[in-house]
Amino acid sequence: MTGWTAALVEERLVEAADVLKRLPEVKVRGYFNTWPQMVHEFADLVGQEPRRLRRPPPTSAAISRMEEALPWLQWLEPEVAKLVWARAEGTPWKPICWRFAVSRATADRRWKYGLAFIAWRLNGRRGCGPQRVQVQRMSSNLLNYNRTQ
Repeated sequence: MTGWTAALVEERLVEAADVLKRLPEVKVRGYFNTWPQMVHEFADLVGQEPRRLRRPPPTSAAISRMEEALPWLQWLEPEVAKLVWARAEGTPWKPICWRFAVSRATADRRWKYGLAFIAWRLNGRRGCGPQRVQVQRMSSNLLNYNRTQ
């Protein structure tokens, strides 16, 4: 796909984080038995808390898109990659600012830089990338424009 934008990259990374949350846990099978399941009657269920509903597991297409998107973070500096991933997981800005010891504005600039740099690489450009200041100028207008629509 050509024509990647920072907003499309953000959308794909948010989807990847969501898919990772919905995947089943990797754990060793515990003990099991061959007894049949107990049949519960209505009277047994009256005083119980309702079961928490779980979201369905992700589709194979969603897993493929996640596997495609995760290596994008390797193109970024480690601190920027961690910040971009934290935002993709839905972490609020305040804990991010505390974790990285930066102001809200600096965290926002680094996040926009990370998204714009990934879009820059996905559009076929190679090398070390543009300077951070150039990307911040380009991406801030694009991200703000996409959020108002």
